[in-house]
Amino acid sequence: MEHPKTAISFENVYKSFGTQAVLQGLDLEIPSGQITTILGPSGCGKSVTLKHVIGIEQADSGRVEVVGHDMSNVRQRDLITLRKRIGVLFQSSALFDSMTVKENVAFGLRMHTKMPEAEIAERVHVCLDAVKLAGTEERMPVELSGGMRKRAALARAIAMSPDFILYDEPTTGLDPNTSNVVGDYILKLQNELDITSVVVTHDMPLTRRVSDKVALLFNGKAVVQGRLDDIESSQNEVFQLFVDGRLG
Repeated sequence: MEHPKTAISFENVYKSFGTQAVLQGLDLEIPSGQITTILGPSGCGKSVTLKHVIGIEQADSGRVEVVGHDMSNVRQRDLITLRKRIGVLFQSSALFDSMTVKENVAFGLRMHTKMPEAEIAERVHVCLDAVKLAGTEERMPVELSGGMRKRAALARAIAMSPDFILYDEPTTGLDPNTSNVVGDYILKLQNELDITSVVVTHDMPLTRRVSDKVALLFNGKAVVQGRLDDIESSQNEVFQLFVDGRLG
């Protein structure tokens, strides 16, 4: 499938919370049909950037555009429709503790579609099978390992057949082997679903493995963005400080 050049764009975006300036003139382009990874130290605005994409936050000034929608002026009806096209993997996995794995994955389908229960059950099975969690349908989230919870959350994120998946720190709190598995699934879903993915992380091994494009946020701006090979060969000083763990 052919993709338009840019799926999501930030143009000179400013966002503050009280006296704390978080985004300070952010310019960022996220290509359609690729994996864009957003790097940066804690507090640099990575997660706030994602919240602008799904309309949880609005820019104080500047423009955020998601597939042609100006997120500062989008109608509520259009915002609801747009959110149905976006799957989100939250840092905490954000599964409902009181629901089984099956009920968690089915939640969006029951809330936002008129799909018959038999079709929902089949869709849940397909999504859990895609992340190698078939057989866990009746388990509760507390019974799953950290890596399994991430995969269950991934199954829920893809249940609505999204055009976008946003990953917020997908490997935080996971051991290296489990982090590698999460990376496997990010690539697998990208290849199989023909989607646009945005990964917010500070995990450089994951970044090297999955990224088509990388952007480094610092002091509320994207100080560098492009292909990782190009960024590394440019010997950008701020990027090197981040890689060395000296950017804070």
